[in-house]
Amino acid sequence: MQLPAEFVTKYQHLLGEEAPAFLATFDQPSQSGFRVNPLKPAPAATLKAAVGKVPYVPDGYYGTVSGKSLDHVTGAIYSQEPSAMYVGEVVDPQPGERVLDLCAAPGGKTTHLIAKMRDQGLLVANEIFRKRAKVLAENLERWGTRSAVVTNESPAELEEQFPHFFDRILVDAPCSGEGMFRKEPAGIEYWNLDYPRECANRQQKILTSALKMLKPGGTLVYSTCTFAPEEDEQNIAWLLKNYPELRMLSIKKYPGMDDGRPEWADGNPDLKQAVRLFPHHIQGEGHFIAKLQNGVPVADNSFAQSRPKHRKKKGTRQQGKLDKQAQAEFTAVRDWLAPDETTTQLLTFGDQLYNLPAGMPDVSGMTILRPGLHLGVFKKNRFEPALAWALVLDPAQCPHVLELTAEQWRQYVHGDVITLDQSGKNGWYLLTCAGHATGFGKKVGTTIKNFYPKGLRF
Repeated sequence: MQLPAEFVTKYQHLLGEEAPAFLATFDQPSQSGFRVNPLKPAPAATLKAAVGKVPYVPDGYYGTVSGKSLDHVTGAIYSQEPSAMYVGEVVDPQPGERVLDLCAAPGGKTTHLIAKMRDQGLLVANEIFRKRAKVLAENLERWGTRSAVVTNESPAELEEQFPHFFDRILVDAPCSGEGMFRKEPAGIEYWNLDYPRECANRQQKILTSALKMLKPGGTLVYSTCTFAPEEDEQNIAWLLKNYPELRMLSIKKYPGMDDGRPEWADGNPDLKQAVRLFPHHIQGEGHFIAKLQNGVPVADNSFAQSRPKHRKKKGTRQQGKLDKQAQAEFTAVRDWLAPDETTTQLLTFGDQLYNLPAGMPDVSGMTILRPGLHLGVFKKNRFEPALAWALVLDPAQCPHVLELTAEQWRQYVHGDVITLDQSGKNGWYLLTCAGHATGFGKKVGTTIKNFYPKGLRF
């Protein structure tokens, strides 16, 4: 790999005798991995093909996965670079907490957070760029979650909505991407000697907004996929200097993980508590992670009156509550498919129906791409259930389930009508394959009408 001469010189100076081993990794292949979704049936086929276990992530494995495999399409696994997996472990959100992933796309770390939360509590996943936010929403939908909301706001706008609201905040900051050069070589084209400092300035603005949304006693995790001290230790030193209520928290380091480098910032020994993942020391790409706590813990009800500031915003979809007819149409389908499904706050966005997670404030005025679980769409005199709903259901709890063969599943994701060997009750069915919920179909006689979304067919 042809690295910029100034990059090579910079890290020869910083790393000294380590530099040759570090620079040699850029000519080695990148490391692939995947995480298993603990909330879904075990992905037996993918696990069989794994080439090793990631030692610092209980659900992490080395190996490549196919984006068109049953395990991937049904959200039983998520393809993720191994070093990046450690960020979710460091955040360590607990069930029932309020969590913000402030720079969330494409969603690898977000899916990790909701898995560790056991899909209980509230996770707000935000992405400022709309195209990337749509990818984030799609990945969360496939993973399967009732407790996540996807927002498309700037950090500055979001801070007005959630003052002192979150127990934990992850800022996986947009960065110079040095740690991903061998995986994404195109990033080299954007690099110059001043680029890390430019990124650091943007990161400080994001961190300023994040701290306004963090509860006293709450936890902030800051991570990057760069080696640059300007974006790593120097940003944490800036935080500690400008926010004296913050204190560094220790991060467990596994073999091959390095301490933060105080000498690359202001010499503050607390910076050693951060963790660096170098590719010449660990089986993965480059990452930096720091964990900080905000002040002294206080009782949850101390900020119970915190409310977002309402504002009207162009382009926000009209939301509303169900009328009697719509309620009856949805209830009929729910009672048939998933009678145990609980709803906290049903909202319509146009003709789409969502279930807003408990604990989420009023979403009016915010740019929302996914206000909780997408349940379905209202059409003329009927309700059609959504794929997202199917992907969170436990087939064992559903009264109307049809198990597809592997060949029938391939027909289903291709958009074909499925022919059955025998008839039975007509109506909506949850379709499964190898124990995985795959979507909904409507049985008419000996055929299944296909409702797999057209944009996802392959």
